[in-house]
Amino acid sequence: MFTKKTIRDIDVAGKKVLLRADYNVPLTEFGSVADDYRIKQSLPTVKKLLEKGCALIICSHLGRPKGPDDIKNSLKAVRKRLSELLDHEVLFAEDCVGEATAKQAAKLKPGQILLLENLRYHPEEEANDEAFAKQLASLADVFVQDGFGVVHRAHASTDAVTRFLPAVSGLLLELEVDTIT
Repeated sequence: MFTKKTIRDIDVAGKKVLLRADYNVPLTEFGSVADDYRIKQSLPTVKKLLEKGCALIICSHLGRPKGPDDIKNSLKAVRKRLSELLDHEVLFAEDCVGEATAKQAAKLKPGQILLLENLRYHPEEEANDEAFAKQLASLADVFVQDGFGVVHRAHASTDAVTRFLPAVSGLLLELEVDTIT
């Protein structure tokens, strides 16, 4: 039995929610998603949050990029597949932090989704850098952890961000923990 607070326990209507997903999916040599299992597993949480009336900002990593010029690890293909699976427009931010991303996030209306570019384009992510986490947190009002495959990592988007936002679990994280217990 899962004992942590989940998205069922909070009111997110009219708020911006930062969702940490695990979209570390394999891509084809042509840059499309080869296996969308992880994306599909996130859909119940995404749909539930949208039903609750929030604007959704999703962050994830993909692979082990050498830097922001490593376009083969861009989350653009994930944005496309997520949009297809939801039959809902998913906006894309060319970075996960910075002024342009902050402006995009600020303009989001309830029911809209913004997928941020690969967190690992910034070494501060894996360094669990508080300043980087604070930038991520500044985009939203609430943090939802739904990336079971990354929840054990002390990274900025899994650990440090929780120091700046109220945090709860997503439905996939709840399911995974219940399954292993």
